[in-house]
Amino acid sequence: MTLRLPIIAGVLGLLSLSGAAFAEEITGRVPDASRVVSIGDSITEIVYALGEEGRLVGRDSTSTYPDAANKLPDVGYMRALSPEGVLSINPTAIIAVEGSGPKETIEVLRKASVPFVFVPEKYTAASVAEKIRIVGKALGADDKAEKLAKQVEADLAAAQAETKDVKARKRVLFILSAKDGKIMGSGTKTAANGIIELAGAENAVTQFEGYKPLTDEGIITARPDVVLVMDRGGDHSAANAELLVNKAIAATPAGEAKNIVRMNGQLLLGFGPRAAKAAHDLAKAIYGNEVSQ
Repeated sequence: MTLRLPIIAGVLGLLSLSGAAFAEEITGRVPDASRVVSIGDSITEIVYALGEEGRLVGRDSTSTYPDAANKLPDVGYMRALSPEGVLSINPTAIIAVEGSGPKETIEVLRKASVPFVFVPEKYTAASVAEKIRIVGKALGADDKAEKLAKQVEADLAAAQAETKDVKARKRVLFILSAKDGKIMGSGTKTAANGIIELAGAENAVTQFEGYKPLTDEGIITARPDVVLVMDRGGDHSAANAELLVNKAIAATPAGEAKNIVRMNGQLLLGFGPRAAKAAHDLAKAIYGNEVSQ
């Protein structure tokens, strides 16, 4: 295979070369979208939803939906990318969601002779449509992107309207991991926080941003009505028992009621074209018949 750049010295030496030799980061349509690498599950899902998947030659390891995406070459985890892995596919454009990295790799990719589109991630209803329009513009599929964005906006508005008559908003604790009894929870400015709000509930933890370890006291004082986790497969009852054995969780309203909700992680946190479905499914799981549809 003929590579656009030498893989060893050339790629790693990009940072020391003159900036005049490289294309600027792209904010509109890329000059050549015939061989695209998508970084971020929502980016890949948007490309498929637009019917532009024929342009894809690679994707990151988080991009497993739809199933067809798994047939594409995997360039690695979106937060642990290597420039060699991405550039070895000989892309004509790279589209990556905010949060991809590490920083050093992104810096190399930005300065490489391949147009680079960086897509903001804000975890709101409006941000989903924004991502769709940015990806569509980059691919030269503006009309299809506008149609999809408007449909997603309408679907999200409908999903949010389903909980408008809920009288008591539930407090939800999202647990990212519970390895060795150490609970990693979500604060604000996360995908978990965003989807909880879209589902008409409240994040039980708002004292910090991002995902951080929680103390027993922090869990108890959060007083969650619901514990939300990603469904990683296997025996749910056994997995729930592992959470409920934690004394802090057991002492919360959620623990006392054994109220644990599990959802597919990519659907739940993706903030792509299926965001309305995620909000609806989560609202139904939290509120049951209180949801209007």
